[in-house]
Amino acid sequence: MQGKGLITIVAIVLGLICLNELLPTWYASKIESQIEAANGNEKEIKRLKEDTLNLGFTKLYYSRAKDKEMKLGLDLKGGINVLLEINQRDLVNDLTNYSTNPILIEALNKTDEVQKNSTKAYIDNFFDQFDAINKAKGTNLKLADPELFGNTGLSEVKYNTPDDQVKSIVKRKIDASVGTAFEVIRTRIDKLGAIQPNVQRVPGTARISVEMPGMKDIDKVKKMLQTSAKLQFWEVQQIPEIAPYFQSLSAAVATKGDSIGVAKNVNFMNLLQGGKSANPSSVGSVKLSDTAVVNKILNSKIAQTLRPANIKYTQFMWGYKPDDSDRESLVLYAIRGSINQKAPVDGSVEKASISYDELGRIEVSMQMDSKGAKDWKTLTEKNIQKPVAVTLDNRVYSAPNVQSVIPNGSTRISGNYTQEEAKELVDVLGAGKLPAGAKVVQATQVGPSLGQESIDAGVMSFAIAFLIIIVYIIFYYGGAGVYAVIAMIVNLFYIFGIMDSGDFTLTLPGIAGIVLTMAMAVDTNVIIYERTKEELFAGKSILEAYKDGFKHALSAIVDGHLTTLLTAGVLFLFGTGPIKGFALTLGIGILMTFFTSVLLSRVMIFSRLNKGKGLSVWTAPTKNLFRNTWIDFIGKRKYAYIVSAVLTVVCIASIAIHGFKYGIDFTGGRNYVVRFDKDVNAEDVESKLVKIFQTEDGKNSSVEAKTFGNSKQLKISTDYLIEDESLKADQTVEQKLYEGLKSSLPSNITLSDFKSADKEHAGIVSSEKVGPTVADDIKTHGILAVVAALGGIFIYILVRFRKWQFSLGAVAALFHDAVIILGAYSLLHKYMPFNMEINQDFVAAILTVLGYSINDTVIIFDRIREYLREKKSLTLAGLFDDSISSTLGRTFNTSFTTILVILAIFIFGGDNLRGFMFAMLIGIAFGTYSSIFVASAIAYDFLKTGKEDEVHGKTTSNKEVLASK
Repeated sequence: MQGKGLITIVAIVLGLICLNELLPTWYASKIESQIEAANGNEKEIKRLKEDTLNLGFTKLYYSRAKDKEMKLGLDLKGGINVLLEINQRDLVNDLTNYSTNPILIEALNKTDEVQKNSTKAYIDNFFDQFDAINKAKGTNLKLADPELFGNTGLSEVKYNTPDDQVKSIVKRKIDASVGTAFEVIRTRIDKLGAIQPNVQRVPGTARISVEMPGMKDIDKVKKMLQTSAKLQFWEVQQIPEIAPYFQSLSAAVATKGDSIGVAKNVNFMNLLQGGKSANPSSVGSVKLSDTAVVNKILNSKIAQTLRPANIKYTQFMWGYKPDDSDRESLVLYAIRGSINQKAPVDGSVEKASISYDELGRIEVSMQMDSKGAKDWKTLTEKNIQKPVAVTLDNRVYSAPNVQSVIPNGSTRISGNYTQEEAKELVDVLGAGKLPAGAKVVQATQVGPSLGQESIDAGVMSFAIAFLIIIVYIIFYYGGAGVYAVIAMIVNLFYIFGIMDSGDFTLTLPGIAGIVLTMAMAVDTNVIIYERTKEELFAGKSILEAYKDGFKHALSAIVDGHLTTLLTAGVLFLFGTGPIKGFALTLGIGILMTFFTSVLLSRVMIFSRLNKGKGLSVWTAPTKNLFRNTWIDFIGKRKYAYIVSAVLTVVCIASIAIHGFKYGIDFTGGRNYVVRFDKDVNAEDVESKLVKIFQTEDGKNSSVEAKTFGNSKQLKISTDYLIEDESLKADQTVEQKLYEGLKSSLPSNITLSDFKSADKEHAGIVSSEKVGPTVADDIKTHGILAVVAALGGIFIYILVRFRKWQFSLGAVAALFHDAVIILGAYSLLHKYMPFNMEINQDFVAAILTVLGYSINDTVIIFDRIREYLREKKSLTLAGLFDDSISSTLGRTFNTSFTTILVILAIFIFGGDNLRGFMFAMLIGIAFGTYSSIFVASAIAYDFLKTGKEDEVHGKTTSNKEVLASK
């Protein structure tokens, strides 16, 4: 055959590359198994880690192999993933030099509101709002105005620079700032000691995705990543200046407390004096339990209205942590602000280190940059014998009295640190400051035990699915089936090798994508072998039959692969996280399936046949299966229309009446998978948590508890405090969750134990947080993905088959399948013992089903196109019936093996994949049905012209005029 040598060379070279890439993973795993078997023997562990393996063509070292081993996602290894968003309002403020122009402020405020329900970039929305407000008020303010971007800090903007050019400059500056933030974040992660971290910018946004497999302390990670490291120095206002205001506010609270959500009998002055910490620079010492009430009072409209002129812009900030003198309280400081709230000293730290004072207490020594040093000198000159607050992210680390002028930018922070706390602060300062604040808008944490369970479940489902395919394909196709199995094994080897060489991360949905690829490989072989069988039955020799089998199957295979590849591309383009992992492995798998099952398999088969050896393409039980099967599908299409119409109406009615159970991907919220040491009742737990998760105005937040996997495990979802993206809010939710579940947990479990459960202990085994803005983006991208997939498939079918009737039938069938799956989830989500949420995994399932369904439809359409050229004597109905009947063997084999594979994953693949696979099961079943009774039937009805002949059958010789000839 032509190209045999080239295909062989490519296969060998690709195999060697994959082998070279996979060897480190094998070696690292081998050494780690031996380390585990060493049972803590330090000498033996050291020897193993220093051991090398010389294979002649390469040497393997454990440390180097560990760095090069295949990356496993959080769902397989455990760890932490966070999505950070850089505050672009801060970036705009910085570029305008913290201007107080009212048009600017109004545009920023409006942008903050619009951004909650927009997928556009923040800066694009800002310019839209600015233009609209500027026009509505007739101010004709130019962006190059000195009060906006035409300030000395932005030298590229001149007084006459056009708005469009200013917009371009600002966008470039903001993009550069996000790039700076990315580098700072990456440096901080290196200091955390994460193994194989994955840090990526999310294109077109100010977001940075950080994945750290193996990390456990999510609070430490969030704190390290969110801290802006903007070390600021402020003047401090003391009690004599603030006391009159506090007294007026206390009197107002006593009479109007209920209007701000606090009891009327609350004594504000007593709250401020409830703690025992003594700090002369502070304006109060408050018990930790009362800090939330004090915050509510200070931030209330009443408090803002009562402010006198001398504290109009005062900021109230809490101390970094409780003093040793009173571990149950925090001190409150009054920080002198200004109209733009810009700190007098806001410099970057050039270097930071741990030091000790004269009493041996830990301090952090710093050296500021030149600008910071100059501003620091000015501030200390102005405030000799007065306190100056040292703040980091609006927390006061210390507020000492200035004893003398500090001219060189050198200073120290004392704050009652532990060695670890001081090191964390030094690491943050040393990594550099973020150009703006950062917030965690999405976070996922998976415990290592759950990760191992996912690996075990994934391997189990993978092995069972592979065994099913091997047994079935050899049983059905005999000797040819053996070659199909060899091609699949090589295919899997290539997929894993390419994943490793490309430094891609393997996830649980990725494994599902690989298993689905195996099903697609079966489909490819089935198409080839079924066509070969037809040629053999036509009386051709074995060699000629295989040649024509490959030749005639190629068109259908190419169409099927391209439509599935199109779906994978749409998933990768619009998807996030798990969807991208699934799409990536599916895309790689489809390409490798074509190479191994079509090209490489052909080389192997013809190498055998050209030597005069035979190769069976059936076994005794399967030789004549479907051979003489013929069904009048077109004649029965009206009954199918009725069935489909009834199902569609029921599904749409259910969607309209019952709706869906949306996952936090689409609504925003927090999910926790909590493991217990005994059986728990989900309804009882939910009723307790509803009372715990109450908002400050007394309203209940949304809470759901559902059995997850077994009766000792619950999945708990809530939207409590989801608008608050601070670390403190996360900790508050975990504290309340712990309190609400305490009666069902072991008596000796602490909050710390609860937050980091392992295989032997109860507690949180995984958690997920999705902020409202991210949820809106995911939902929008999901809808776009489905629309793009349907549109792309319509265009592809139109181009390939040159008749719009085929495109219409294909898209109608896909719409039918999607509605059936959505309806099933609407009808059954309350009753099924596994997760049936509408989330991004569900979108991936829908698109995968659409890809499978169109693949099935394309096979039938390809045969119809072939018969349109060859069987001119048939009626159109007879031609359609012949086409569908002749492909029944392929349809049955592919659908049957795919359903078996999906069942294996559904049963053995773990709790996280059951909802995904249930959608796949429904979709495959109805996708097979719709290819015949919807896509083909609609294409027939729109292709026919005039009154259809009453005669249907493959022996019909009545001619019929074909539409669109």
